[in-house]
Amino acid sequence: MFAPRDPDDYLLNSERRVIRVRRHWSYLLWDVLEAGALLAGAMMISYLLPPNAGIIQNILWYVSLLVLLRLAYFIIEWWVERIVVTDKRFMLTSGVFETKVAMMPISKVTDLTYERSVTGRMFGFGTLIVESAGQIQALNRLEYLPDPEEVYDAISELVFGDKKAQAERFSMIKAQRMARGKSMLPK
Repeated sequence: MFAPRDPDDYLLNSERRVIRVRRHWSYLLWDVLEAGALLAGAMMISYLLPPNAGIIQNILWYVSLLVLLRLAYFIIEWWVERIVVTDKRFMLTSGVFETKVAMMPISKVTDLTYERSVTGRMFGFGTLIVESAGQIQALNRLEYLPDPEEVYDAISELVFGDKKAQAERFSMIKAQRMARGKSMLPK
C-alpha cells in the first residue's frame, strides 16, 4: 500500500527493458559524511557540557535523532529511485511518499555525452548527458550512473543502432518467453 510501484509496472507490453539501475552508492557519500560529522560534533559538545546542563543535553540528542532520521530518508529515497531504459523511452522513477515518473522517448534523443571524472573512475560511476531536439528534458543529466560504459553502449545501440536487428532480437526474446509460458512483463 505505501510501497512505491515497481518501475516495470509503468512499461507497456510492447516495450523491452534494456537497463534498470539505481544511482551509484557514492551518491550518498556526502550525506553520510555530513551526518557523521554532525553526530560527532553533538557527541563532543555533549561530553564537554557540565553535568547540570540536562536541557541542552536533551536538545543535542533530539538534534542527533533528527540527523539520523534525515539520513535514513536520503537512503530510502536513493533506494527507491530507479533509472529505466527501454527500447522506446528513458524513465526515472523516484519519490518515497509521492511517486514521480519522468520520461523521455528514445526517438527524441539527438546526442549522448558521457563524462567520467577521476573520482568516478576510482569508484565506478559516471555521468550521461542526454540531449534532445533543442529542448531541456527532465532526464537531460543522469549523474552517478554505475557501470557507465555499458549504459552508454546500450543506449547508443538503441538510439543510433540498426533498428531492424533490434526488432528481430526483441521478437526472438518474445518468442522464447512465450515458448516457456512467461509473460512479457516480469513480475
